[in-house]
Amino acid sequence: MKPEAIHDRPIRQRHRIIFYLGHLEAFDWNLIARTTLGMDPFDEYFDDLFAFGIDPVDGGLPSDSPADWPAVAEIEAYNRRIRQTVDRFLRNGALDEEAGTGLGNGVVFQVAIEHRLMHAETLAYMYHWLPFDRKQPQPEAPEPPDPEVRQQQVEIPAGPATLGIHRDGVSFGWDNEFELIQVDVPAFEIGAYNVTNKQYLKFVEAEGYQDRSIWEEDDWQWIRSHDIRHPQFWRRNGQGWLYRTMFEERPLAMSWPAYVSHAEASAYARWAGASLPSEAQLHRAGYGTPEGGERSFPWGNDAPGPAHGNFDFKRWNPTPVGAFPQGNSAFGVADILGNGWEWTSTVFRPFEGFERAPFYPGYSADFFDDKHYVMKGGSSRTATCMLRRSFRNWFQTRYPHIYSTFRCVYA
Repeated sequence: MKPEAIHDRPIRQRHRIIFYLGHLEAFDWNLIARTTLGMDPFDEYFDDLFAFGIDPVDGGLPSDSPADWPAVAEIEAYNRRIRQTVDRFLRNGALDEEAGTGLGNGVVFQVAIEHRLMHAETLAYMYHWLPFDRKQPQPEAPEPPDPEVRQQQVEIPAGPATLGIHRDGVSFGWDNEFELIQVDVPAFEIGAYNVTNKQYLKFVEAEGYQDRSIWEEDDWQWIRSHDIRHPQFWRRNGQGWLYRTMFEERPLAMSWPAYVSHAEASAYARWAGASLPSEAQLHRAGYGTPEGGERSFPWGNDAPGPAHGNFDFKRWNPTPVGAFPQGNSAFGVADILGNGWEWTSTVFRPFEGFERAPFYPGYSADFFDDKHYVMKGGSSRTATCMLRRSFRNWFQTRYPHIYSTFRCVYA
């Protein structure tokens, strides 16, 4: 962004951008210095001001003004002091402390790292909706060739899906990733590719946004009250359509995945005579094998690399579906990781054996409200470390601002 955009609020449900300038360091301070090591605050007001983001589900929106926020120079001075203190713990061998403190196995530092990487992605959402003249264009990696795939359904035989991870079996995981469970998944058919803009355009042209029968009641009220007639990333231009990328508008890329809210994805699936996959179905299609085993990643057990998908900050925008065949699953399902988080029909709830993390008790539990849905996979702005099979993301059903796509399941 350009410096003058620091007080902008490009997504009205979120804080102004200036909040995130202080949030990352405040999070590290509150987690590592105050909660884990019991240090006294040096600026308790800033510690509280920058502690938490917002996720309004009741229609309430923030009403602060730019004048309500501290000066940038004050926030930067606060950040420097925190960074010096937290980094000193690492230099002085804090990881040698007893594991019970949260320092011994590095858990709190891993939390801080992944939290920071999560916000690298959420900031991309915010920057995406800034006016173009409030941003400084950045280079984009070349788009891979369009494979011009033929949309098809893949038969997935009945088999197991392993969700979550063992509490004692890994070095790190967020609280909602525990405990490991196995689900027997009946046979089903699933789209080999995410629904594309070309396919979704047919839904728009068929007046899917005017068909009351395919929308849940609350979702229907949402699109009616906001006069929503197409995905937020699209804009009608005369008889055609434009697509809003990070730094410019361009003609609608028909082979890119359709980025839509859960409400819109669900309506499309009903219109198509299908449904969204459950979390277990997506796991079975993405990580299972015909022989009944499971893989660490869709393509096998090798670590994610550039040939496997569009992730890890290599690009600002989507790529054509199916552009990374080396990342396909054993069943030939493409783009399970990268190019857009995938909506599921699974409400975000804890697995059996869930325990709140003592150093961050509200991370997941605050969102077990039956208003958020599980997302899997990752986008172009998702860090590699969060491409692990057990990682779960979640968002509200009527939130259209993010890099979220979907595929359909057929009975």
